[in-house]
Amino acid sequence: MRALWRSRAERDYLSDALTLLSGWTREGPQIKRTLTLDDSQHAALTERIKVVADALHLRPEIRRLDGHTQVRVGCRDGTGITEREVTLAARIEDAYRAVTGAQ
Repeated sequence: MRALWRSRAERDYLSDALTLLSGWTREGPQIKRTLTLDDSQHAALTERIKVVADALHLRPEIRRLDGHTQVRVGCRDGTGITEREVTLAARIEDAYRAVTGAQ
């Protein structure tokens, strides 16, 4: 999945991209997704996320809570969400589908 980037003055690209990324919500300068995974799926997803995040020079926050995996992407310093964070979220969705076998 890849969003087309236009002039930021013309459109709110983040809102457009988030409509394509079902399940992701915006929380201030970050976007978040909570996934239901078992422990082995969590481990597999985490490894895939690390590979993509390293390539994009990003550090997502990944937590395991009561059978759920929570992923947060974005800057904590309030600088806002960039194209790289949205790209990482899309790649996380791809990895999630691969790990769970979802279509």
